[in-house]
Amino acid sequence: MFKKGINMDRRTKYTKQVIKETFLELLEEKEINKITVLELCKKADINRATFYRYYIDIYDLLNKLENDFVEELRQSYKDYNTDNKLYDYVLAILKGCENNKKFVKLVFKTKKSILFLDKILQDAYDRCKEKWEKTDPTITQETIEYNTVYIFNGTIGVINYWIYNDFNKDKEEIAKMIENLCYNGIKYK
Repeated sequence: MFKKGINMDRRTKYTKQVIKETFLELLEEKEINKITVLELCKKADINRATFYRYYIDIYDLLNKLENDFVEELRQSYKDYNTDNKLYDYVLAILKGCENNKKFVKLVFKTKKSILFLDKILQDAYDRCKEKWEKTDPTITQETIEYNTVYIFNGTIGVINYWIYNDFNKDKEEIAKMIENLCYNGIKYK
């Protein structure tokens, strides 16, 4: 009985991996709105019922893949706290992006890159606000909000540009650039 559960779990993982890989292959070839469940199932050699056991539609599949990636990134920087350098936190995100180049580039191709990066950076956004509040208690909440919106939209833009340009700069250089912009940007009053 116990072994059957283990085999089922392996089969589920295998099936989801096949679906993911097939989806990414199709996404390389065409826009997401041109990919059908039927086409994906034929190419993956699974039936549609199997697909629908795990996903509602193609967009649900993409959303779940994004959420899995974001969770993987969160695990990579779970030990980050507001006393650590922002550099380490950003570097963990950049490493995760670089280690998953194909997936990240394809997500950007779906024109959801800003929303995707926003999911990734939400923790950084919250932690930086917390650090800035501790650093200078005289800064108003409104000033902190404006600064964080400005800085994180800039951070999203930098990461977006880096990915769009095929990861052309060293991730350490990008992390340092972002850290400097984040820390020095808040000093303006």
